[in-house]
Amino acid sequence: MRAWSAPDVPTLPATGPSVRIHDTATGKLVETSPQGTARLYVCGITPYDATHIGHAATYVGFDLLNRAWRVAGHEVDYVQNVTDVDDPLLERATKVGVDWVALAERETELFRQDMQALRVLPPAHYVGAVESIPLVVAMIERLQRLGAIYQVETDLYYSATADPRFGAISRMEREEMLRLFGERGGDPERAGKRDPLDCVVWRGERKGEPAWDSPFGPGRPGWHIECAAIAHEHLGNSFDVQAGGSDLVFPHHEMSAGHGQVATGADFSQLYAHAGMVAYDGEKMSKSRGNLVFVSALRNSDIDPMAIRLALLRHHYRDDWEWTDAELFDALDTLEGWRSALALGAGAPAAPVVEAVTAAMADDLDAPTAVAVVQAWVDATVGTTGLADTSDREAADVVRRLLDASLGLAL
Repeated sequence: MRAWSAPDVPTLPATGPSVRIHDTATGKLVETSPQGTARLYVCGITPYDATHIGHAATYVGFDLLNRAWRVAGHEVDYVQNVTDVDDPLLERATKVGVDWVALAERETELFRQDMQALRVLPPAHYVGAVESIPLVVAMIERLQRLGAIYQVETDLYYSATADPRFGAISRMEREEMLRLFGERGGDPERAGKRDPLDCVVWRGERKGEPAWDSPFGPGRPGWHIECAAIAHEHLGNSFDVQAGGSDLVFPHHEMSAGHGQVATGADFSQLYAHAGMVAYDGEKMSKSRGNLVFVSALRNSDIDPMAIRLALLRHHYRDDWEWTDAELFDALDTLEGWRSALALGAGAPAAPVVEAVTAAMADDLDAPTAVAVVQAWVDATVGTTGLADTSDREAADVVRRLLDASLGLAL
């Protein structure tokens, strides 16, 4: 599957510091330590509806990690999946009377357009669930040989406790796991399972649903093993950061890690990073609630995508927050002021801005602090206009490059 086009990213006059990020599994701020190329997996969309601001916040958030690593001198191998066959997609296609393949292709293309408009750096490997089925089959066969798979009717299940580290990522009590498992696509009450928390890795063929041949009979892959197999194929047995929204901590990331760890014996990921949830009208933004603000709708209303991105950057990626139109309009006004300052050519000295912004981004992707630093430079630049003896005549160009390289804002 193809990703979207990559923007040109400018270089900076200095190399940024090592990147620290909050690790969900330990609850601590941990310095990332890529051995050469940094390896990042961010869980992708199930393409049954358009990209909303909650999605955008997650992908912009971890785009900042991609950029901070690059500023620190690393190449980045970034992988993202597309769950282009799953229950929500099939249910939506049936409800609206369209072919599920056509629906998935349409919404995936819209997602590409939204990400490109927001200047999110594309993954090196953008992989659909359907095209990854051979990888899933191979991982299931490996887990079978290790005794971690059993059958219930035509479905195959993974024994969650096959991994002695199960629960180490989410650090949840079993009661909380059971509640979330049922709410987030699991089937804790399925008869015949050995443990209510065991998850399906191969769903046997159902009437009217797509299915693919396999050694286990016709069917389709489970959600969690899809990501485990894709990550293993493209990033190796263990990689640097597994990322996604905080609603993926359990069961998705816990289960995916378990699959990978039992299959390989290695830690699935060194760190687990999660973005906060975005609310609208007082509730978490979600398709089930229908309280969505679509990126494409904003773009089609002639809203500058850089204003959308700036509105997102004003919130720390780990925070839960609520989207408002007022924040978007304020971002539009802010960009106008920033562009005016950059147009002056000269400005307040740029070196302290580069140092402060790159330091903020290396400190758990602290975009709000970085934005405040840039605003202070804008205020100082506007305040020193005409004072050529105290201004830096190359400052505007350096700050412009900084905005793009570190924050993804092309002004």
